[in-house]
Amino acid sequence: MPNKVTIWKVRNSNPLRKSYLNNNIKPNEFDALIKVTVEMSRYLYPYMREILKSKEVFDENSVIWSDFKMRFTELINERFNKDSMRVKKLLNQTENDEIIIRSLLTLSLCISNKGYQKMKKFLYDF
Repeated sequence: MPNKVTIWKVRNSNPLRKSYLNNNIKPNEFDALIKVTVEMSRYLYPYMREILKSKEVFDENSVIWSDFKMRFTELINERFNKDSMRVKKLLNQTENDEIIIRSLLTLSLCISNKGYQKMKKFLYDF
């Protein structure tokens, strides 16, 4: 990706977003987004680990988990198309814990040296 504008344009190819652009992502752009995601997960790993650890403790008043879940929901409300059934599923309080945990675990497992290959395989199998 040559610059941030290119990343923004590719990111807007997501059909769940409000500002969706009907562009087909090229394979090299898809690979670049995977690399960016893996690098960001390495950077954010300590935070993700704390979130997952706070969820392990069966205390419903976990501040870290509650803050993260609230921010996650706010970002979805702010940036995604709430009329989409997939987005409604993300916003459903009874189902989104599982989705959030699965996403965090997947990102956490992609911080290794083979993280790019793991993430790419996960996304292609998805």
